Amino acid sequence: MTISPKTLYDLLLDNFGHQHWWPVDKKYHQKQKSDPRFEIIVGAILTQNTAWANVEKALDNLKKHKALTINAFVHINEENLKIMIQPSGFFNQKARHLKLFAAYLHKKYQDDLQKFFSRDETEIRHELLSLRGIGPETADSMLLYAGNHPTFVVDAYTKRICKRVPFQVLNDSYDDIKYFFENELQHTIPKKELVPVYKELRALLVKLAKNNCRKKKPDCHTCPLTRLCEKSL
Repeated sequence: MTISPKTLYDLLLDNFGHQHWWPVDKKYHQKQKSDPRFEIIVGAILTQNTAWANVEKALDNLKKHKALTINAFVHINEENLKIMIQPSGFFNQKARHLKLFAAYLHKKYQDDLQKFFSRDETEIRHELLSLRGIGPETADSMLLYAGNHPTFVVDAYTKRICKRVPFQVLNDSYDDIKYFFENELQHTIPKKELVPVYKELRALLVKLAKNNCRKKKPDCHTCPLTRLCEKSL
């Protein structure tokens, strides 16, 4: 017996409820008159190889210095930036990558994220992947959460669940898992609902992985997928 992504989505949503991800400090950006999408972009890079709690600490530091704009990142001293984002780990390379990306957006798009994101999804993704420090997961996170483009984000949690739950995925490569979820959901979800469903499903998978489908000592007894999962441990 296999589980479809739509069935998975319905079960997890019914069990965990809406996760409201990606978190953005809207009040801060309203007060500063800044673009909240840049906070998502910065967060997508900062969250590489670290827990979200550490990213929040780094973002709080940036907000205290009113540094969450493209222009601020272009002009900020790199050593000062390293200090602010230190809680996120790997701060030397992350500071460099953030500075490079901000400079790129500043020079090519004049700090205009609407101009950057209002293009074909495939074109933007190819462009993002050509930049230093941006891999598939980071690029897709930016596209989905900041650009509202219908692209599914695959992370380590999703890969773990795909290894344990009977999906019809050929292997656990990023591209194969991404294609599987997108192909299945595009045939079962109305086009206008794909973006919110992709956002919600990714967050629900993270919730499942943390609550039940843990790397070590998974809790299969309280897992909402236990009766459907042939690989319950």
